[in-house]
Amino acid sequence: MPLTANGDGAPVIDQARFRHVLGRYPTGVVVVTALDAAGTALGMTVGSFTSVSLDPPLVAFLPDKSSSSWRALRESGERFCVNVLSAAQEDVCRAVAMRKTDKFHDIGWHPSPAGNPIIDGAVAWIDCVTEQLHDAGDHQIVVGRVEHLQLGDDDTPLLFHRGAYGTFTPH
Repeated sequence: MPLTANGDGAPVIDQARFRHVLGRYPTGVVVVTALDAAGTALGMTVGSFTSVSLDPPLVAFLPDKSSSSWRALRESGERFCVNVLSAAQEDVCRAVAMRKTDKFHDIGWHPSPAGNPIIDGAVAWIDCVTEQLHDAGDHQIVVGRVEHLQLGDDDTPLLFHRGAYGTFTPH
């Protein structure tokens, strides 16, 4: 499909096509959690999570700037926990992705060493403190320094691919 150019000569990429093409890349699904000042669990479902560095240990996720969940997490402080969801946790993924005030009403969790919610049954959790924030178009890049991390009992991750949830089992 040919591209057109905008006023400065840069190609104009159709947003629907962009999503369709990048949807061919499978991603893991995580829930980033924190506590607000009242001790209420906050969270957002994220498909754009990655490791960044081994030394120092850094990870990153990329929230939409307009997300009310991201705003609440950002305002809660500098600490957060990344929960890698298991294949059995699609319901958790969907519940946290909903726009509602008490996302964790039916979700079991316990506090991390930093006090952030660790979702029961997660494949792994990674406790972080925000190291850097970068603007990136309509998103931000949040770089977190890893302070604690642990594997869960389940090692089968929830994946998102071509608009649907699934899993992966290595052979």
